[in-house]
Amino acid sequence: MIRNWLASALGNARRRRTRPVRVYLDGCFDLMHYGHANALRQPRPAPQAKASGDELVVGLINDAEMIRFEKPPVMNEEERHTLVDAVKWVDEILTDVPYDLNPEFIQDLFTKHRIDYIIHGDDPCRLPDGSDAYAHARRLGRFREITHTQGVSAADIVERMLHCYDVNRFIKDGEPHPQGPGSPTCADTQTILSKFPQRKHLPTSRRLVQFSNGRVAPGGARIVYIDGAFDCFHPGHVKILKAAKAQGDFLLVGIHTDEEVQARRGPHLPIMNLHERSLSVLSCKYVDEVIIGAPCVMTDDLMTTFNISTVVRGSTSETSCLGPVEEERYAVPRAAGVYRELH
Repeated sequence: MIRNWLASALGNARRRRTRPVRVYLDGCFDLMHYGHANALRQPRPAPQAKASGDELVVGLINDAEMIRFEKPPVMNEEERHTLVDAVKWVDEILTDVPYDLNPEFIQDLFTKHRIDYIIHGDDPCRLPDGSDAYAHARRLGRFREITHTQGVSAADIVERMLHCYDVNRFIKDGEPHPQGPGSPTCADTQTILSKFPQRKHLPTSRRLVQFSNGRVAPGGARIVYIDGAFDCFHPGHVKILKAAKAQGDFLLVGIHTDEEVQARRGPHLPIMNLHERSLSVLSCKYVDEVIIGAPCVMTDDLMTTFNISTVVRGSTSETSCLGPVEEERYAVPRAAGVYRELH
């Protein structure tokens, strides 16, 4: 009922206007994850963020405001800006916005920035005095709610990291790595893993379609391939994906399985499971398509099936310290002369 009314109201607003309908969504966006991306995406048919308007303007709350009203963010403002700017549904970012949407700032949004509606999740956002941070926007009839993504948050990710620390306590000084020579039995590994049960995101075909561009590489396109774990998507991932995309016309990203990541990093990783990591990578504007569960060692079949023109790798990566193992992973593209290392 509400969704039908919102769609009708926005449709009428578009017909009355010659300019785009602009919506505003603010936040800290700390430890940027697929839940944040889900709030910023344009889903069909649910009215999430950009689907409520033609242009999405994001307000990035700075470090000082977060410390004043809530808690210090894990990532600083520059890092958080890099991550928000990389989300493919974001049209514009406003910095130094207040945590509390006071009447003066809201008026500035409506006049200076031509905002039509203020958007926020259906989870409560309270000021220190207990009042609703969006109360004034609600009274003006210019506030719209979106659905909060359950099962993931910055606090949840930090908790997962702390559980990983607990697991590492099983590794005493001088003992071998859990997945190295002399590693524990499968039963021992499962005992360790049972110490920190992770929430398991269960993907649906609809969610994958919503996050996907739906793009197909045109004939003759130079397809660039990069692979990895891409765990806890961060500014370094954004920078290497941007550099990779610059090497061709279409960027294909291979996401390794949880089992593959555990084999080289230990049973306590990855922090985010395969599908959570895939959604984070898919939300990046430099990425055209992902292979969910890509093989770690590249083969002729993989190169041919996806018509890969160039394979790239960062000069410093999670496996660059493994020497011969790293050489083996990219032996096929190296032999074909299509391997390139990016700084």
